[in-house]
Amino acid sequence: MTIEKTFTPADIEARWYAHWEATGAFRPARGHAQPYTIIIPPPNVTGSLHIGHALDNTLQDILIRAHRLKGRDARWIVGTDHAGIATQMVVERDLAQRQQPDRRTMGRTKFLETVWDWKQTSGGTITSQLRRLGASCDWANERFTMDEGFNTAVTRVFVQLYNEGLLYRAKRLVNWDPKLGTAISDLEVETREVAGSFTHIRYPLADGARLPDGADHIIVATTRPETMLGDTAVAVNAEDPRYQPVIGQHIILPITGRRIPIIADDHADPELGSGAVKITPAHDFNDFEVGKRHNLPMINIFDAGANIIAAEGIPAHLVGLPREAARQQVLADLEATGALVSIEPKTIQMPYGDRSGVVIEPWLTDQWYVDAKTLAAPALEAVRAGETKFVPQNWDKTYFNWLEDIQPWCVSRQLWWGHQIPAWYTPDGQCIVAETEAQAQAQAGQGVPLTRDEDVLDTWFSSALWPFATLGWPEHTPDLARHYPGDVLVTGFDIIFFWVARMMMQGLHFMEKPPFHTVYCHGLVRDAKGQKMSKSKGNTVDPLTLIDQYGADALRFTLCAMETQGRDIKLDEKRIEGYRNFATKLWNAARFAQSKGIGAAGAGANGIHAQPKAPPGAQHPVNRWIITEIAQTTQAADSALAAYRFDALADTLYQFVWNRFCDWYLELTKPLLAEDADPALAAETRATAGWALDQILVLLHPVMPFLTEELWHSLAPETAARPHDLITASWPDAAAIPQDEAAAQEITWLITLISEIRSARTELGVPPSARLAFSVEGAAPETTARLKANAPAIERLARIHPAETPPTPGSARLQVVVNEATFSLPLEGIIDIAAERTRLEKAIAAATKERDSLAARLASPGFTEKAKPEAVEKARADHAARAEETTRLTAALNRLG
Repeated sequence: MTIEKTFTPADIEARWYAHWEATGAFRPARGHAQPYTIIIPPPNVTGSLHIGHALDNTLQDILIRAHRLKGRDARWIVGTDHAGIATQMVVERDLAQRQQPDRRTMGRTKFLETVWDWKQTSGGTITSQLRRLGASCDWANERFTMDEGFNTAVTRVFVQLYNEGLLYRAKRLVNWDPKLGTAISDLEVETREVAGSFTHIRYPLADGARLPDGADHIIVATTRPETMLGDTAVAVNAEDPRYQPVIGQHIILPITGRRIPIIADDHADPELGSGAVKITPAHDFNDFEVGKRHNLPMINIFDAGANIIAAEGIPAHLVGLPREAARQQVLADLEATGALVSIEPKTIQMPYGDRSGVVIEPWLTDQWYVDAKTLAAPALEAVRAGETKFVPQNWDKTYFNWLEDIQPWCVSRQLWWGHQIPAWYTPDGQCIVAETEAQAQAQAGQGVPLTRDEDVLDTWFSSALWPFATLGWPEHTPDLARHYPGDVLVTGFDIIFFWVARMMMQGLHFMEKPPFHTVYCHGLVRDAKGQKMSKSKGNTVDPLTLIDQYGADALRFTLCAMETQGRDIKLDEKRIEGYRNFATKLWNAARFAQSKGIGAAGAGANGIHAQPKAPPGAQHPVNRWIITEIAQTTQAADSALAAYRFDALADTLYQFVWNRFCDWYLELTKPLLAEDADPALAAETRATAGWALDQILVLLHPVMPFLTEELWHSLAPETAARPHDLITASWPDAAAIPQDEAAAQEITWLITLISEIRSARTELGVPPSARLAFSVEGAAPETTARLKANAPAIERLARIHPAETPPTPGSARLQVVVNEATFSLPLEGIIDIAAERTRLEKAIAAATKERDSLAARLASPGFTEKAKPEAVEKARADHAARAEETTRLTAALNRLG
């Protein structure tokens, strides 16, 4: 099939993806092959593809495609998360926009039917977008965290943990979203800097007590003055002499008149403020811990909507006020009683719900909790023992820090969409946990009315089961036995605690093995200046727009090339454009090869072109060299994949394809393919080039699947089609490819000589059309032989020819040193030597001055410590560029012999 003149990604991407999926290419039958399993971090069913998804899934697809080519039974388990809060909000918003009854008017059953209808019609957006990216997932076995089998697994886990004493109901502080009316996870809380204030309040000492300085009060400060209504103590440090005499005594809480104790606790820092801290156990996480240590009362002053309730001592005029209005009234009351000392404007940090946009309230409420500390112990040991490793390794410290200080995990949510908690209550308050209502009824006794718990489980609870529930657990399925544990988890570092650690805990508890042996943590995708992307900054990028403009392959290659372990990605659209040019370069190289009769490697027996692993027999050094280069490139690619060095993989492939194959091999073989060339040598070269192209397409396929699949089939003769698609071809075996070190050294020497001469000509302004004579001094016999053997290529590509007479002593000439030999090229009459020397000297002076200026700036702590990071990085890059320019120009000046 003739390759089209222009590479147009949109023309091939949809066609090839549909073909792969329809033919089952993403999961070929390989029952006896070694399994290789990756679980996709399930995207929210409400989601759409963002650039972080694009990075995460590109890296996973590279690994899956590479291991599929290596013959493994590669399975990429795919599915979506029901996303409790997000989905419920989307559907409620949709109902409001269509002026339909809200969920409470509809009732739970009807509302859940509406959510399922929405999921069927609108919930597949992100999976179709993943297809556009080229994700070769096991779509035939796609899962959903609310499907019947998964629901069975979630229920089984809840009941088993409860029966084992590892899951219980308790009253503790949670992140409460008063707008959504539910507890939320820490990941759903975002901290914002806002304009606030420190309110300083005078708390009078009870019973005539006095401080050592004679004061009859203690001053405390708070950013939330309304919460003082729930204070149950004032804490001071036991070592603070200002308060030692009054420890154990009481104060009279303003407004409420309650007597509350003065306690000694290390939570109070003598160096901060007055050294005294108001303690509100029901509305502050730190205070909650203090309250537990001292057995303090915990007074809840808010209802679920963050309105003041009639708690102990709260005046009637405050009851029912929203917290913002209550704050103003409390300040007025404090001022009226003389308890208000001052209000100090200050920028403060406040927690906001990432979906509701309202201030999150630490709220004391009854919730279901998992004993995370007990489950965390085996998860910690698995990483310490090396059963599971983090890449980069430094992320294991984050994992350890979180798990070593883990708190009980709140797993209940006050929503309707989600896995409803399998707990029932009798009229007398007895709680019965069971897998089914029938089992609960049997425990309660026939005829005893039961009311099911209305709450649902945290989404992270179900997604923690993803590695084994997707494979059929709690049934002991063949899939579970074959694909658990998986091989690697690719994920962002930001969910190590929320998801990775919880999968480790549940996997070890229920499967007795960690769910994966490697966790690869990638960084964030930032904009070209290194700033975090956000809608408010207007610097977000839509990966689908980039795919439309440059093609999926170019975007994938960019993300692969820029994924450096331990660093965030600065996404510059110019890089994507550059890798689109790389794709075009290979496309044009394949067109050129096809025009020279070069096609798919392999004998065309029975009209079939197979993919031979071994290269054709080759005698010419340039053909033996490219075979050696393929072997070395394969070795480098294998090493990069094994070490999860995606950047090294991309660089290896780019340098080989662009530089050695396209720029040098095809150029050096043109005379070997000319009409007057030796027929046997031409046939050898066509066979070698065809084999090399096959290996290039296989090696590049994991990163650029669409382009390579198209060329794979296009290069096959119309009379001899490929027996299989590239996606299921065979990865090169580097050990089976012969390497010729002598040929490699000879062609490397040839490329170096031509490159040095070309560079020198360019630096000195020698016209491209000028053919220069050259003489050589100090050449070893091997170099002399190489010059003779490669004379046609040297003369054609470097535009030089052997001098008939030695150079005149003292004459101006260009000098190039390669290994032991010095090549001299006379320049008299070619360029103005004096003018060129003057130009170079001026350029060197300018580059040196700028280099030194930048060096001085970078040596100044005032710049490196105070300037913006992007400004410092730019200065370093500019300094490196000027230093390189100085070196290059100096070398050019020195060449003027």
